[in-house]
Amino acid sequence: MERTITDDLDLLLGALPPHICEPLKQRDDNFELLEVVMDLGRRPEARYPGREVTLAQTEVTAEDIDYVVARIEEFGDDNRAGIERTLHRISCIRNRRGRIVGLTCRVGRAVFGTIRVIEDLVKTGKSILMLGRPGVGKTTMLREVARVLADEVNKRVVIVDTSNEIAGDGDIPHPAIGRSRRMQVRTPALQHAVMIEAVENHMPEVIVIDEIGTELEAAAARTIAERGVQLVATAHGNELENLVMNPTLADLVGGIQSVTLGDEEARRRGTQKSILERKAPPTFDIVVEIQSWDRVAVHGDVAETVDSLLRGYRMSAEVRELGDDDEVRVIALPASVETGGPAMRGRERRTFGERDRRPYAGEGRASGSANGAAPDGTTAEPVSDAPFRRVYPFGIARKRLEQAVRETGARVAIADELAEADTVITLRTYFRRKPQALRDAEARGIPIYVLKTNTVVQMEQSLLSMQGQPGGGESGAPAEYAMQEMEDAITNVMNGGDPSVDLTPQNSYIRRLQHQMAQRYNLTSRSQGREPYRRVRLYREDPGEAWASERF
Repeated sequence: MERTITDDLDLLLGALPPHICEPLKQRDDNFELLEVVMDLGRRPEARYPGREVTLAQTEVTAEDIDYVVARIEEFGDDNRAGIERTLHRISCIRNRRGRIVGLTCRVGRAVFGTIRVIEDLVKTGKSILMLGRPGVGKTTMLREVARVLADEVNKRVVIVDTSNEIAGDGDIPHPAIGRSRRMQVRTPALQHAVMIEAVENHMPEVIVIDEIGTELEAAAARTIAERGVQLVATAHGNELENLVMNPTLADLVGGIQSVTLGDEEARRRGTQKSILERKAPPTFDIVVEIQSWDRVAVHGDVAETVDSLLRGYRMSAEVRELGDDDEVRVIALPASVETGGPAMRGRERRTFGERDRRPYAGEGRASGSANGAAPDGTTAEPVSDAPFRRVYPFGIARKRLEQAVRETGARVAIADELAEADTVITLRTYFRRKPQALRDAEARGIPIYVLKTNTVVQMEQSLLSMQGQPGGGESGAPAEYAMQEMEDAITNVMNGGDPSVDLTPQNSYIRRLQHQMAQRYNLTSRSQGREPYRRVRLYREDPGEAWASERF
């Protein structure tokens, strides 16, 4: 459909005082007029995109404001009114006594053909949430969605019109909504109740809602969606990520909850044990970010996008644009995953949705195959650019370590003496006890990789971490291990676990970092024991000794 615009501008101008209306009528750019502002004691202004025009040299008086109020509908609880059978909106500013001291007369336009860029999505029957900054055209597009679904798709459409902004003021709705039915809301606080009433009383196939903004409205939207009714709604926010971080509206995209993973699952995911996850299926299947009249970004799978954001990735959207020839062009397809968000302890993140599998490295050495293919059919990745390391195993099964070296193809030789090594690999139990060999390694500045268990899988993860390959597990340098241990202890204490937790002995610098982390969570910690076995103890309640007394 060719885009056509109707605005009934003469009816709005007729409600303005003559000395304000006449200068407006003489202008030839009123097709761009956004609103007329009248504030008591200030000059009246007309606002256009990117500029403002003074309409009179005299200041607005109380009589001017009363002149407008007498020619429009009554103001509701949201301080909004309109002109019957138009889409214009007049909003007022009141003083402490309730007297009107300012008016914003916003021009309402019905734009037919504005949903061309998302028309295919609207007709799929999926629930759609439209986001965008104020004034970008959300309500205009929503109005056209209602008309298309009612007139062209022949669906039963009910509009929940809280501020009469979709279908205009008065008892008879504006023709721009087509055959859609409109339910008015007496006060904005009752919008959620009218949403439920619309489903229960009028058997709609589609419900259209403007500006979902409260938890009750979000809960009502979920109830409607669970009854099999298509929802089309708007909300304030530029991007989907705004909703994910908004506790009031997060339920629209599934809701967010904190969960604690087991050790094995946390290691498999490569995250800390306390993480955020989506709580439920999203209320809306599709989110459309309105960037301009002719350009939108579409998230076609909200569940996948939210899961990726919570795991620290940033999913790119499909960007669409409507050309001058009225053809929709996809100018950017959604990539699999773009890395973003907080770093995961320096580890490389996998593509979201990629099947968890052990990565292979080396040319042929990964599986003993001459062509370098891994047993599961994946192509081995060469690590010839990785630095060569001489690893000294302390408390580690040497034969298992040799097997791990063969299967990963790591550029590693096993040293017989600590003096020959540039890296040490040991178990957590030994690292906690700090025998002389490990103290000597720390004194020489040799990196120590710590394993939880004496298994080939743990060793493979450690070797891959040394080589800078994805898939490296929990093992890492002492500082990384120590801070991870502190995070686990904080989670344990804050979730009502042990009243106090003793950590692994560390040097003074690492203990200082651990104390600072405890302080950020408002927990008490102090150091105990003698060097080299001095360690941090974390408390749920203050034992009466401040950690600041620690001498470094």
